[in-house]
Amino acid sequence: MASIRTARPFTLSPSTSSPTNPNPKEPPPMNFASDNTAGAHPDIMAAIVAANDGRTMPYGHDDGTEAARQRVCEVFETEAKVFFVPTGTAANGLAVASITPSWGALVCHETAHIFDHEGNGPVMYSGGARLIGLAGADGKIAPDAVEAATLEGRGDEHYSQVRAVSVTQLTEKGTAYRVDEIAAIGDVCRKHGLALHMDGARFANALAGLNCSPADMSWKAGVDVLSFGGTKNGALALEAVVVFNPALGDEFLYRQKRAGHVLSKMRLMTAQMAAYLADGLWLENARHSNAMAKKLADGLKDLGVEIVGAVDGNQVFPRLPAPMAEALKAKGFLFYDRGPDEEGRRKTRLVTAFNTPEDDVDAFLATAATAAV
Repeated sequence: MASIRTARPFTLSPSTSSPTNPNPKEPPPMNFASDNTAGAHPDIMAAIVAANDGRTMPYGHDDGTEAARQRVCEVFETEAKVFFVPTGTAANGLAVASITPSWGALVCHETAHIFDHEGNGPVMYSGGARLIGLAGADGKIAPDAVEAATLEGRGDEHYSQVRAVSVTQLTEKGTAYRVDEIAAIGDVCRKHGLALHMDGARFANALAGLNCSPADMSWKAGVDVLSFGGTKNGALALEAVVVFNPALGDEFLYRQKRAGHVLSKMRLMTAQMAAYLADGLWLENARHSNAMAKKLADGLKDLGVEIVGAVDGNQVFPRLPAPMAEALKAKGFLFYDRGPDEEGRRKTRLVTAFNTPEDDVDAFLATAATAAV
Protein backbone atom coordinates (compact mmCIF):
# COMPACT_ATOMS: atom_id res chain seq x y z
CA MET A 1 0.00 0.00 0.00
CA ALA A 2 1.38 3.40 -0.96
CA SER A 3 2.36 5.63 1.92
CA ILE A 4 0.45 8.88 2.34
CA ARG A 5 2.37 11.99 3.17
CA THR A 6 0.90 13.73 6.17
CA ALA A 7 0.09 17.41 6.16
CA ARG A 8 2.35 17.98 9.17
CA PRO A 9 5.49 15.90 8.58
CA PHE A 10 7.49 17.22 11.51
CA THR A 11 7.03 16.03 15.09
CA LEU A 12 8.22 18.10 17.99
CA SER A 13 11.25 16.59 19.63
CA PRO A 14 10.61 15.24 23.13
CA SER A 15 12.63 16.80 25.88
CA THR A 16 13.04 16.66 29.62
CA SER A 17 11.55 20.12 29.91
CA SER A 18 7.96 20.78 28.93
CA PRO A 19 7.44 23.64 26.46
CA THR A 20 5.25 25.21 29.14
CA ASN A 21 7.95 24.73 31.78
CA PRO A 22 5.69 23.84 34.72
CA ASN A 23 8.65 23.80 37.11
CA PRO A 24 9.66 27.44 37.71
CA LYS A 25 12.92 26.29 39.30
CA GLU A 26 14.10 24.99 35.92
CA PRO A 27 15.16 27.36 33.14
CA PRO A 28 12.75 27.68 30.20
CA PRO A 29 13.50 25.40 27.26
CA MET A 30 15.69 26.81 24.49
CA ASN A 31 13.32 26.80 21.57
CA PHE A 32 14.42 26.36 17.96
CA ALA A 33 11.13 24.85 16.80
CA SER A 34 9.77 27.89 14.94
CA ASP A 35 9.94 31.64 14.63
CA ASN A 36 6.28 31.55 15.73
CA THR A 37 7.41 30.57 19.23
CA ALA A 38 8.74 34.09 19.79
CA GLY A 39 6.55 36.85 21.18
CA ALA A 40 6.23 40.32 19.69
CA HIS A 41 8.95 42.96 19.61
CA PRO A 42 8.57 45.56 22.40
CA ASP A 43 8.25 48.37 19.82
CA ILE A 44 5.34 46.53 18.23
CA MET A 45 3.62 46.09 21.59
CA ALA A 46 4.18 49.74 22.44
CA ALA A 47 2.60 50.78 19.14
CA ILE A 48 -0.49 48.70 19.87
CA VAL A 49 -0.83 50.25 23.33
CA ALA A 50 -0.44 53.74 21.88
CA ALA A 51 -3.08 53.05 19.21
CA ASN A 52 -5.45 51.87 21.93
CA ASP A 53 -5.81 55.43 23.20
CA GLY A 54 -8.89 57.40 22.17
CA ARG A 55 -11.50 56.58 19.54
CA THR A 56 -11.20 56.24 15.78
CA MET A 57 -13.42 55.09 12.95
CA PRO A 58 -13.64 51.29 12.65
CA TYR A 59 -12.98 48.77 9.87
CA GLY A 60 -9.83 50.44 8.61
CA HIS A 61 -11.35 53.87 8.03
CA ASP A 62 -8.86 55.55 10.35
CA ASP A 63 -5.84 57.75 9.73
CA GLY A 64 -3.41 55.23 11.20
CA THR A 65 -4.47 52.47 8.84
CA GLU A 66 -4.23 54.76 5.84
CA ALA A 67 -0.77 55.88 6.97
CA ALA A 68 0.26 52.22 7.25
CA ARG A 69 -0.95 51.60 3.68
CA GLN A 70 1.05 54.53 2.40
CA ARG A 71 4.13 53.40 4.31
CA VAL A 72 3.97 49.98 2.66
CA CYS A 73 3.80 51.68 -0.73
CA GLU A 74 6.81 53.81 0.15
CA VAL A 75 8.84 50.76 1.16
CA PHE A 76 8.01 49.06 -2.13
CA GLU A 77 8.51 52.25 -4.15
CA THR A 78 5.18 52.00 -5.98
CA GLU A 79 1.47 52.59 -5.69
CA ALA A 80 -0.38 49.45 -4.64
CA LYS A 81 -3.59 48.26 -3.07
CA VAL A 82 -2.79 47.15 0.50
CA PHE A 83 -5.03 45.03 2.71
CA PHE A 84 -4.24 43.98 6.29
CA VAL A 85 -5.15 40.61 7.80
CA PRO A 86 -4.07 38.92 11.04
CA THR A 87 -2.80 35.57 9.71
CA GLY A 88 -0.65 34.24 6.91
CA THR A 89 -3.24 31.62 6.00
CA ALA A 90 -5.83 34.34 5.48
CA ALA A 91 -3.38 36.41 3.45
CA ASN A 92 -2.48 33.52 1.18
CA GLY A 93 -6.01 32.20 0.83
CA LEU A 94 -7.48 35.56 -0.06
CA ALA A 95 -4.58 36.39 -2.37
CA VAL A 96 -4.94 33.08 -4.22
CA ALA A 97 -8.72 33.55 -4.47
CA SER A 98 -8.23 37.00 -5.99
CA ILE A 99 -6.17 35.62 -8.89
CA THR A 100 -7.53 32.09 -9.40
CA PRO A 101 -11.12 31.37 -10.51
CA SER A 102 -12.97 28.44 -9.01
CA TRP A 103 -12.59 26.46 -12.24
CA GLY A 104 -8.90 27.28 -12.53
CA ALA A 105 -5.66 26.08 -11.02
CA LEU A 106 -2.58 27.54 -9.38
CA VAL A 107 0.90 26.07 -9.74
CA CYS A 108 3.27 26.02 -6.75
CA HIS A 109 6.00 23.86 -5.24
CA GLU A 110 4.90 20.58 -3.69
CA THR A 111 6.27 21.73 -0.32
CA ALA A 112 4.71 25.20 -0.49
CA HIS A 113 2.89 26.27 2.65
CA ILE A 114 -0.30 26.94 0.70
CA PHE A 115 -0.17 23.41 -0.70
CA ASP A 116 0.84 21.43 2.37
CA HIS A 117 0.14 23.35 5.58
CA GLU A 118 -2.96 25.53 5.23
CA GLY A 119 -5.74 22.98 5.46
CA ASN A 120 -6.95 23.62 1.89
CA GLY A 121 -7.61 27.23 2.88
CA PRO A 122 -6.75 28.63 -0.57
CA VAL A 123 -9.06 26.06 -2.17
CA MET A 124 -11.87 27.06 0.17
CA TYR A 125 -11.37 30.81 -0.29
CA SER A 126 -11.26 30.46 -4.09
CA GLY A 127 -14.39 28.35 -4.23
CA GLY A 128 -12.64 25.23 -5.45
CA ALA A 129 -9.55 26.20 -7.44
CA ARG A 130 -7.03 23.38 -7.78
CA LEU A 131 -3.50 23.63 -6.41
CA ILE A 132 -0.88 21.82 -8.49
CA GLY A 133 2.29 20.97 -6.56
CA LEU A 134 5.46 20.66 -8.64
CA ALA A 135 8.72 19.04 -7.65
CA GLY A 136 11.86 21.16 -7.71
CA ALA A 137 15.28 21.29 -6.12
CA ASP A 138 15.76 23.38 -2.98
CA GLY A 139 12.05 24.03 -2.59
CA LYS A 140 11.90 26.05 -5.80
CA ILE A 141 9.86 25.66 -8.95
CA ALA A 142 11.57 26.08 -12.32
CA PRO A 143 10.20 28.19 -15.19
CA ASP A 144 10.11 25.25 -17.63
CA ALA A 145 8.14 23.15 -15.14
CA VAL A 146 5.67 26.00 -14.66
CA GLU A 147 5.24 26.33 -18.42
CA ALA A 148 4.75 22.58 -18.89
CA ALA A 149 2.08 22.46 -16.17
CA THR A 150 0.37 25.48 -17.70
CA LEU A 151 0.21 23.99 -21.17
CA GLU A 152 -0.96 20.54 -20.09
CA GLY A 153 -4.61 20.34 -21.07
CA ARG A 154 -4.82 24.00 -21.93
CA GLY A 155 -8.03 24.71 -23.75
CA ASP A 156 -9.42 21.29 -22.86
CA GLU A 157 -12.53 21.59 -20.74
CA HIS A 158 -11.66 18.34 -18.97
CA TYR A 159 -8.63 19.96 -17.30
CA SER A 160 -8.33 22.65 -14.65
CA GLN A 161 -6.94 25.66 -16.47
CA VAL A 162 -3.81 27.11 -14.87
CA ARG A 163 -4.37 30.80 -14.19
CA ALA A 164 -1.81 31.59 -11.49
CA VAL A 165 1.55 30.68 -9.99
CA SER A 166 2.80 31.03 -6.42
CA VAL A 167 6.39 31.12 -5.16
CA THR A 168 7.38 30.99 -1.49
CA GLN A 169 10.08 33.38 -0.28
CA LEU A 170 11.87 31.99 1.79
CA THR A 171 10.99 28.52 0.59
CA GLU A 172 9.98 25.77 2.98
CA LYS A 173 13.51 24.40 2.51
CA GLY A 174 15.06 27.58 3.88
CA THR A 175 16.32 28.75 0.50
CA ALA A 176 15.68 32.04 -1.26
CA TYR A 177 14.75 32.62 -4.87
CA ARG A 178 17.28 34.95 -6.45
CA VAL A 179 15.77 37.99 -8.15
CA ASP A 180 16.60 36.60 -11.59
CA GLU A 181 14.87 33.31 -10.70
CA ILE A 182 11.69 35.17 -9.75
CA ALA A 183 11.91 37.24 -12.92
CA ALA A 184 12.25 34.12 -15.07
CA ILE A 185 9.03 32.73 -13.58
CA GLY A 186 7.45 36.15 -14.04
CA ASP A 187 8.35 36.00 -17.74
CA VAL A 188 6.52 32.67 -18.09
CA CYS A 189 3.51 34.15 -16.32
CA ARG A 190 3.35 37.14 -18.66
CA LYS A 191 3.82 34.91 -21.70
CA HIS A 192 0.81 32.81 -20.77
CA GLY A 193 -1.39 35.39 -19.06
CA LEU A 194 -0.90 34.05 -15.53
CA ALA A 195 -0.87 36.01 -12.27
CA LEU A 196 2.16 35.59 -10.01
CA HIS A 197 1.72 35.42 -6.25
CA MET A 198 4.50 35.43 -3.67
CA ASP A 199 4.02 33.94 -0.21
CA GLY A 200 6.31 36.26 1.72
CA ALA A 201 5.77 34.98 5.25
CA ARG A 202 9.56 35.25 5.59
CA PHE A 203 9.98 37.99 3.00
CA ALA A 204 12.17 40.03 5.35
CA ASN A 205 14.56 37.12 5.96
CA ALA A 206 14.95 36.52 2.24
CA LEU A 207 15.44 40.22 1.57
CA ALA A 208 18.08 40.59 4.28
CA GLY A 209 19.94 37.62 2.85
CA LEU A 210 19.83 38.77 -0.77
CA ASN A 211 20.60 42.38 0.11
CA CYS A 212 18.36 43.82 -2.59
CA SER A 213 15.38 46.19 -2.47
CA PRO A 214 11.80 45.13 -1.68
CA ALA A 215 10.81 46.37 -5.14
CA ASP A 216 13.52 44.31 -6.85
CA MET A 217 12.31 41.15 -5.13
CA SER A 218 8.64 41.71 -5.87
CA TRP A 219 6.89 43.78 -8.52
CA LYS A 220 10.00 44.60 -10.54
CA ALA A 221 10.51 40.83 -10.94
CA GLY A 222 6.92 40.33 -12.07
CA VAL A 223 5.09 39.62 -8.80
CA ASP A 224 1.45 40.72 -9.06
CA VAL A 225 0.32 39.98 -5.50
CA LEU A 226 2.44 39.60 -2.36
CA SER A 227 1.54 38.14 1.01
CA PHE A 228 3.85 40.36 3.08
CA GLY A 229 4.55 38.72 6.43
CA GLY A 230 5.19 40.31 9.79
CA THR A 231 4.06 37.76 12.38
CA LYS A 232 7.12 35.50 12.04
CA ASN A 233 9.43 38.50 12.31
CA GLY A 234 8.41 40.32 15.47
CA ALA A 235 4.79 41.32 14.97
CA LEU A 236 1.93 40.07 17.14
CA ALA A 237 -0.53 39.27 14.34
CA LEU A 238 0.17 41.13 11.13
CA GLU A 239 0.19 40.28 7.44
CA ALA A 240 -0.49 42.48 4.44
CA VAL A 241 -1.70 41.51 1.00
CA VAL A 242 -0.02 43.92 -1.39
CA VAL A 243 -1.56 44.03 -4.87
CA PHE A 244 0.93 45.55 -7.29
CA ASN A 245 -0.92 44.83 -10.52
CA PRO A 246 -3.45 47.66 -10.99
CA ALA A 247 -5.74 45.33 -12.94
CA LEU A 248 -6.21 43.17 -9.84
CA GLY A 249 -7.61 43.60 -6.35
CA ASP A 250 -10.74 45.67 -6.96
CA GLU A 251 -12.91 42.99 -5.34
CA PHE A 252 -10.43 42.02 -2.62
CA LEU A 253 -12.08 43.99 0.18
CA TYR A 254 -15.39 42.21 -0.44
CA ARG A 255 -13.68 38.81 -0.28
CA GLN A 256 -11.89 39.91 2.89
CA LYS A 257 -15.12 40.99 4.56
CA ARG A 258 -16.97 37.84 3.52
CA ALA A 259 -14.14 35.78 5.00
CA GLY A 260 -14.38 37.58 8.34
CA HIS A 261 -11.00 39.29 8.12
CA VAL A 262 -11.95 42.97 8.08
CA LEU A 263 -11.22 43.75 11.72
CA SER A 264 -13.53 46.26 13.37
CA LYS A 265 -10.66 47.70 15.44
CA MET A 266 -8.28 47.61 12.50
CA ARG A 267 -6.07 50.35 13.95
CA LEU A 268 -4.78 47.96 16.63
CA MET A 269 -3.45 45.69 13.90
CA THR A 270 -2.18 48.30 11.46
CA ALA A 271 -0.33 50.14 14.24
CA GLN A 272 1.97 47.13 14.16
CA MET A 273 2.90 47.85 10.54
CA ALA A 274 3.88 51.42 11.33
CA ALA A 275 6.25 50.21 14.04
CA TYR A 276 7.43 47.23 12.00
CA LEU A 277 8.63 49.41 9.14
CA ALA A 278 9.85 52.31 11.29
CA ASP A 279 13.61 52.85 11.29
CA GLY A 280 14.21 49.54 9.54
CA LEU A 281 13.04 47.42 12.48
CA TRP A 282 11.76 44.66 10.20
CA LEU A 283 15.14 44.26 8.51
CA GLU A 284 17.03 44.54 11.79
CA ASN A 285 14.91 41.70 13.16
CA ALA A 286 15.48 39.59 10.07
CA ARG A 287 19.24 40.17 10.04
CA HIS A 288 19.48 39.01 13.63
CA SER A 289 17.52 35.80 13.06
CA ASN A 290 19.50 35.11 9.89
CA ALA A 291 22.78 35.65 11.73
CA MET A 292 21.76 33.23 14.47
CA ALA A 293 20.81 30.60 11.87
CA LYS A 294 24.14 31.03 10.11
CA LYS A 295 25.99 30.66 13.40
CA LEU A 296 24.09 27.45 14.13
CA ALA A 297 24.81 26.08 10.66
CA ASP A 298 28.49 27.00 10.71
CA GLY A 299 28.96 25.59 14.19
CA LEU A 300 27.30 22.31 13.30
CA LYS A 301 29.36 22.02 10.12
CA ASP A 302 32.49 22.43 12.23
CA LEU A 303 31.30 19.40 14.22
CA GLY A 304 30.97 17.36 11.03
CA VAL A 305 27.18 17.66 10.73
CA GLU A 306 25.70 17.79 7.24
CA ILE A 307 23.46 20.78 6.56
CA VAL A 308 20.91 20.06 3.83
CA GLY A 309 20.54 22.94 1.40
CA ALA A 310 21.66 26.53 1.60
CA VAL A 311 20.96 28.62 4.70
CA ASP A 312 19.55 31.73 3.02
CA GLY A 313 17.55 32.95 5.99
CA ASN A 314 16.56 31.75 9.43
CA GLN A 315 15.99 28.02 8.82
CA VAL A 316 18.59 25.26 9.11
CA PHE A 317 18.08 21.62 8.15
CA PRO A 318 20.82 19.51 9.78
CA ARG A 319 21.14 15.74 9.69
CA LEU A 320 22.01 15.25 13.35
CA PRO A 321 23.68 12.02 14.48
CA ALA A 322 21.18 10.23 16.71
CA PRO A 323 23.31 10.54 19.89
CA MET A 324 23.69 14.27 19.27
CA ALA A 325 19.96 14.74 18.78
CA GLU A 326 19.23 12.84 21.99
CA ALA A 327 21.81 14.83 23.95
CA LEU A 328 20.20 18.07 22.78
CA LYS A 329 16.71 16.88 23.67
CA ALA A 330 17.91 15.77 27.10
CA LYS A 331 19.19 19.29 27.75
CA GLY A 332 15.78 20.74 26.93
CA PHE A 333 16.35 22.06 23.42
CA LEU A 334 13.17 22.11 21.35
CA PHE A 335 13.25 21.53 17.59
CA TYR A 336 11.42 19.56 14.95
CA ASP A 337 12.56 16.01 14.25
CA ARG A 338 11.32 14.30 11.11
CA GLY A 339 12.73 10.91 11.91
CA PRO A 340 15.79 8.98 10.73
CA ASP A 341 17.36 9.06 7.28
CA GLU A 342 18.84 5.98 5.61
CA GLU A 343 22.00 6.38 7.71
CA GLY A 344 20.12 6.68 10.98
CA ARG A 345 20.73 10.41 11.32
CA ARG A 346 17.84 12.57 12.48
CA LYS A 347 16.26 14.82 9.85
CA THR A 348 15.77 17.98 11.85
CA ARG A 349 14.78 21.60 11.39
CA LEU A 350 16.05 24.51 13.44
CA VAL A 351 14.46 27.95 13.17
CA THR A 352 15.73 31.13 14.75
CA ALA A 353 13.74 34.25 15.57
CA PHE A 354 14.21 37.99 15.87
CA ASN A 355 14.94 37.58 19.58
CA THR A 356 16.90 34.31 19.65
CA PRO A 357 19.60 34.82 22.31
CA GLU A 358 23.10 34.19 21.05
CA ASP A 359 23.72 32.41 24.36
CA ASP A 360 21.11 29.82 23.33
CA VAL A 361 22.96 29.22 20.08
CA ASP A 362 26.24 28.85 21.95
CA ALA A 363 24.63 26.43 24.42
CA PHE A 364 23.14 24.38 21.58
CA LEU A 365 26.52 24.06 19.87
CA ALA A 366 28.30 23.29 23.13
CA THR A 367 25.84 20.49 23.88
CA ALA A 368 26.11 19.18 20.33
CA ALA A 369 29.89 19.10 20.69
CA THR A 370 29.62 16.74 23.65
CA ALA A 371 28.07 14.13 21.37
CA ALA A 372 29.99 14.81 18.17
CA VAL A 373 31.21 11.67 16.41
